[in-house]
Amino acid sequence: MSNGAETVLITGGGSGMGREAARRFAAQGLTVALLDVNSEGMAETADSFSNIHSWTVDITDFDAVCAAVREVESQCGPIYRLYNCAAIMPFGKLVEQDNAIIHKQMAINYGGLVNITQAVLPGMLERGRGDFVSFASMAGIIPMLLTGAYTATKFAVRAFTETLYHEHRDSGLRFACVCPPAVATPLLKQGRETAWPKMLEDQSEPIAPSVVIDAIQSCLDKGTFFVYPTRNAKIGAIMRRLAPGLIWKQVHQVEGF
Repeated sequence: MSNGAETVLITGGGSGMGREAARRFAAQGLTVALLDVNSEGMAETADSFSNIHSWTVDITDFDAVCAAVREVESQCGPIYRLYNCAAIMPFGKLVEQDNAIIHKQMAINYGGLVNITQAVLPGMLERGRGDFVSFASMAGIIPMLLTGAYTATKFAVRAFTETLYHEHRDSGLRFACVCPPAVATPLLKQGRETAWPKMLEDQSEPIAPSVVIDAIQSCLDKGTFFVYPTRNAKIGAIMRRLAPGLIWKQVHQVEGF
């Protein structure tokens, strides 16, 4: 397929942020490998690109993830960029939400990050070069009513990625933890079809995936670990540190309970 001089591995490449990143890198001439359970979506992502290749993999299955990573590196070459975009986002009150769905979110959103990290990062560390990008969310900084299960996964992603970065800050790798507000991707549809918070309705329109990808590259180049793609995201992160009680007061007022 390729000598793999600049191979990019993207989880969740069948839609949303993963698709945006994949097509962006492919247009730059890089070799792109996708992991997703959505084979049809990956085929759409790869449409018109001969340098995008796909593996149908359940990110929660560590053995399957490791096997796929071995195949990627065998067929495409060493992985120098990892974008972990795989996630699901159903909402609901924590006591009422289906127990299995709560656990499934943690298995995919957080467990998937753990799996792909342990499968890919040792090779990147050995080579001493590469980009490691994980997708948290502003939900991983500011909790809201009706989003508790999803928010918990993104808090976990943020803590895991931040610790990982500090454990390897002198490794030669570049790390980024992405914390966007609502992005115009299919993930939003999952939330809207379950229990959509009024707080999200009161926010500005979801931003385009391209805005997030641009912000990631800028932060990687500057050595900035946390990626806040908009001014409001930066302000939100500051407010969460300085006035968490004020944010909760607003949340309760807006949601009405």
